[in-house]
Amino acid sequence: MATHKKSILTRFYFVAAFLSVFLLAVLFRVFNLQYVQGERYRKLATELTIKQDTIYANKGNVYAADGNLLATSMSKYTIRMDVVAINNTVFEKEVVNLSKSLAGLLGNSVRYYEQKLRNAKRTGNRYLLIARNIGYNDYLKMKQFPIFNLGVYKGGFIAEHKTVREHPIGKIAARTIGYDDFRGEAGIEGAFADFMQGKNGLRWKQKIAKNQWKPISDVNEQEPIDGYDVITTIDVNIQDITHHALLRQLENFDADHGSAVVMETKTGEIKAISNLGRTSKGTYYEKRNYAVWESHEPGSTFKLASLMAALDDKVIDTSTVVDTEKGKIFINNRKVEDSRRGGYGKISAARVFEVSSNVGIVKLIREHYDKNPEKFISKIEKYGFTKPVGFKIKGEGIPYVPTPSNKERWNKISLEWMSWGYGLSVTPMQTLMFYNSVANNGVMVKPRFVKELRKQDQTEKVFTTEIVNRKIASQETLNKLKKVMENVVIRGTAENIYSPNFSMAGKTGTAKKFIPRTKNDKGEWEGGYYSSKRYVASFAGFFPLENPKYSCIVVIHDPDKSKGYYGADVAAPVFKEIAQKIYTTTPIDNQFTDDDLAIKTIVKEYKKYNKILEQYHNEIPDVIGMNGMDAVSLLENIGLKVKVDGVGKVNYQSLKKGENLEKGKTIVLKLI
Repeated sequence: MATHKKSILTRFYFVAAFLSVFLLAVLFRVFNLQYVQGERYRKLATELTIKQDTIYANKGNVYAADGNLLATSMSKYTIRMDVVAINNTVFEKEVVNLSKSLAGLLGNSVRYYEQKLRNAKRTGNRYLLIARNIGYNDYLKMKQFPIFNLGVYKGGFIAEHKTVREHPIGKIAARTIGYDDFRGEAGIEGAFADFMQGKNGLRWKQKIAKNQWKPISDVNEQEPIDGYDVITTIDVNIQDITHHALLRQLENFDADHGSAVVMETKTGEIKAISNLGRTSKGTYYEKRNYAVWESHEPGSTFKLASLMAALDDKVIDTSTVVDTEKGKIFINNRKVEDSRRGGYGKISAARVFEVSSNVGIVKLIREHYDKNPEKFISKIEKYGFTKPVGFKIKGEGIPYVPTPSNKERWNKISLEWMSWGYGLSVTPMQTLMFYNSVANNGVMVKPRFVKELRKQDQTEKVFTTEIVNRKIASQETLNKLKKVMENVVIRGTAENIYSPNFSMAGKTGTAKKFIPRTKNDKGEWEGGYYSSKRYVASFAGFFPLENPKYSCIVVIHDPDKSKGYYGADVAAPVFKEIAQKIYTTTPIDNQFTDDDLAIKTIVKEYKKYNKILEQYHNEIPDVIGMNGMDAVSLLENIGLKVKVDGVGKVNYQSLKKGENLEKGKTIVLKLI
């Protein structure tokens, strides 16, 4: 009995000891959780039930100069369906109605959607894709469809929201408008990303039933700050004209790619820029910003810089005669050849430019700069060709101009080849900036794409005209250049685009493409030559001639040679179409003329001219020193037939002054 009692006590003590140890362990655990690790678990509990939610700021929009929306953020939704969540009775009752609603909105047949939903129900699909990238209005409509109107838990309706960037006018100027997303930063959006993004806000939310979250208070921890709107210089009307004119010509000539840019002369504002590249299917889209990015050999459009340098240094005049020989010369065993077989003979420097004689311009520059090429290079640097324009937009092409100081790149023909647009590379925007400076009476302004930044209709920052060079040449030189550029259109390489209805001035360019030396798949070297099959056709100029409002450049790469490849045939017509349509659809400043004053001037000039005619009704007049056009008009009006050789002023007349006048007789004039 005593032994049994002792055994019971032993067990009791053991249980009591165990319970004591267990109690101590519990107390230790409570103390540890409460005081030692309490902060950690309290933080974890807060994280599971309270979170800081981001309130995304609205990204700024991009607008055209006339207020048209070019880029904006829009809500897009991907709709999915948890078919398992739907009650079987409800599903069978409403599946056909839901299918009809989906068919009416999304386009497929009712049978297609019913079969899709039934298959998903049978397989237990909890994430069935219904539609991608639908707009906000369609999202609201779908929420009211049968079954979906029961909500997330009973109707299985899942809507995934995202914000995407949309271009309301389509892909026109898409590369210049650009983007700022997973692809990187490009164009205007990339350049002004810091301004446009804004600053996100913060709000505390608490987890409630059914895994839903609600704001803890009505006041945000941090209010979002919307981004700036960017007001560009783009004119939607001019942009549309430019885009379609370029597109048609690319399609007509099966070209690889091209660009066209319209710039306002005084301000440097880019009113239109189109960059189109061909796809494998033969269609065209905004592939790259060729006008800003692509540095290439310009060909004959660069002759304007060569002529400007020589005229401004007064080593030549427009009347300077150069012998183009038979249209072919060799310099250090390298051939320079004119496009006209047999050449042009002896012609003036002005005519060299008008007919785009390669031999003529090379001989002029070689004669006056061969012993001092640095002088010529300093002019090219002054004209803005040796360094990038300096756009805020990323990806601007790097120009290349050889210099005598670089012995590795400079050779015996570098100067001569540069004079007619080879052996150097520049971007279309550099060429346009240079041509625009001629139109702007020598003031070189930097091209720009943005007018101002706005926030809530309040202007925050204005971008003004930036002058790069206040006078790139003397006014005398500029006046002569404008005249020869006018004559390029009237009687030169671009006479095919002449119009009596509006005035234009410019220069054609045709350049063979250089094929770099590279290794092929077999490890063999290929290339290293100028192709006789691949060309770059271009035209640069301005309009109207009297008071230029716009300058424009068109560059087209790799047109089908069998259809044409000269700048006059491929690029110049695009320039004309752009100019003509801008004339007819866009008001040009200073178009008003004083008709009364004009009539008085005409009457005065008519009386003066009639008086001259009366002096020479019986004898041959002296026309030496007169402008060719004036001399021809005078002689024809007194009854003579006139043959003209050359351009410029009369240097020789075959019938001497004072001889008896015989009407119908031929007189030969030589002009220089």
